[in-house]
Amino acid sequence: MTNNPSPPVNLLDNSGGPNIFADNVAGWSLLNGSIRITLEATLANLVTSAGPINRVIIGRLIVPLDKAEEMATGLLDFIQHPPGWAGSPRD
Repeated sequence: MTNNPSPPVNLLDNSGGPNIFADNVAGWSLLNGSIRITLEATLANLVTSAGPINRVIIGRLIVPLDKAEEMATGLLDFIQHPPGWAGSPRD
C-alpha cells in the first residue's frame, strides 16, 4: 500500500453566501465533538403598532471542536492585533 497525501483543497469565495449579523451569543453547547454556538439578534415585532423588541435566535454555527479551538485562538489574536492598526484597541 502506498501512502499518497491528499491533494490540496481550494478555498473559493462565494459572493452570494449570507452575511449574518448577531447582536449576541445566546449559548454554547458541545455535542458529538462539535461546538454549537447559538446566535441571537434583537428585532422589533412589526406586526403590532407598539413594535415590542424581542431577542430572536437567528442561527447556529456548528464547528468541530479542534477547528473551534483554532478559530478561538485566531479570533483572540485578531482582536488583540488587528491588521492595519498601530496597536491593539486594548493598548
